[in-house]
Amino acid sequence: MAAALLDARRRQGLAAALVCATLLMVGAGLVAGSDGVSWAAFEQIWRSADARVIIGEIRAPRTLGAWLTGALLGLAGAVAQGLFRNPLADPYLLGSASGASLGVVAVLASTMLAGHAAGGAAAGAAARLGLVGAAFAGALLGVLLTLVLARGAQQTTRLLLAGVVVGVVLAAISDLLTTAAPDALRGKQTFMLGSTGFLGWGECAVLLAGLAVTLPPCLRLARALDALTLGDDTAASLGLPLARVRIALVAAIALATGVAVSQAGLIAFVGLVAPHIVRRFAPATHAFHLVASAAAGGALLLAADVLARVLIAPQEVPVGVLTAILGGGYLIWLLNRGRPR
Repeated sequence: MAAALLDARRRQGLAAALVCATLLMVGAGLVAGSDGVSWAAFEQIWRSADARVIIGEIRAPRTLGAWLTGALLGLAGAVAQGLFRNPLADPYLLGSASGASLGVVAVLASTMLAGHAAGGAAAGAAARLGLVGAAFAGALLGVLLTLVLARGAQQTTRLLLAGVVVGVVLAAISDLLTTAAPDALRGKQTFMLGSTGFLGWGECAVLLAGLAVTLPPCLRLARALDALTLGDDTAASLGLPLARVRIALVAAIALATGVAVSQAGLIAFVGLVAPHIVRRFAPATHAFHLVASAAAGGALLLAADVLARVLIAPQEVPVGVLTAILGGGYLIWLLNRGRPR
């Protein structure tokens, strides 16, 4: 009884801390701009039309978009770690990252190679599709190829190995395309580093829709994830349809990851670290773990976005670089303490 009460208090404390951290970072996001932290622009919001445009059309959607992107990655990471029963699993494990990168490079390379040639209809169609659509389609393609290679999702080990193979092959194809069209390398690098600087209200709507579509099914499958932690045999003895559950979970990971990377590029470590933080401070069943991981992912990416704006203002640090440094530093700290979870 005492242990259950302690766990409940820890969950409440973590939830309160995540809410406070999110509100603090939202405030910081609204006052952080190209000139660093600028309270003056925020104070003039009701007196200056320019200030209202800066806050309402640039900083506010970027702030919300960064949180939503992090929430999608945190949710996908928590589902992936529960599905594979592996604390090192992340949302990009099933080939989605390499697939998204290949989609972006394919559009850039085809456009640059075709130029204004008369025969460039296919390239023109690809260009009209846009980098966002190409990244999303590429991410889903990578996951689909992984499922085909693994012959479904019956065996998580086979699925994991198939994801590694697909990721390597698609990355090699992407490198081959950049060899044929070297100018596409810059665009690929920008995509690989991740960026929240181009997020507007339209992108926020897409990200919000992605979170609204993926979170409810994940919560419905939370008990299935709890059962999977006991092992496949035990889960099957409880009447759990393992194949269908795994397919649904893989689809949720693919959709959440695809939406996130299509809008902000490849942002490292958020989906890996956010579930770790939640487990460390408030171990719980997956129903709480999924929601808390999404909130932690949003707060982490939003904090990294604010830092990216102010560290070397007026220039910006790629947000993916900061998340890699912060996330990697946290995992190194855990390893040095000898208590990775």
